[in-house]
Amino acid sequence: QVQLVESGGGLVQAGGSLRLSCAASGGTLSSYDTGWFHQAPGKEREFVAAISRNGGRTYYADSVKGRFTISRDNTKSTVVLQINSLKFEDTGVYYCAASAFSYGSKWPEARENDMHYWGKGTLVTVSS
Repeated sequence: QVQLVESGGGLVQAGGSLRLSCAASGGTLSSYDTGWFHQAPGKEREFVAAISRNGGRTYYADSVKGRFTISRDNTKSTVVLQINSLKFEDTGVYYCAASAFSYGSKWPEARENDMHYWGKGTLVTVSS
């Protein structure tokens, strides 16, 4: 059983930056592809970014390309999402997830129930 804990959320102004972290325990993070999902108030949870288990490949939703960067450090069992040029619509809860299945280029089609493990989320609020 793997536990995932997100941190780094907060209140920022549009155009600002945040660094979100996901810390894993209870298992070997390198055994899983990992991703970040965003859930805006009143909307469904959507894919944001993912990274392969060895960090060799990354995938992004079209809406965040050029602004978000995902990375991982398996020696520290952490996954990081660097968010730049924040927009008001980026507001919401960001969740870290781990998958034993390698979605590859199909990550944007992944749904909530397709993930093996979920964190409880960290809230990001962007002021206009």
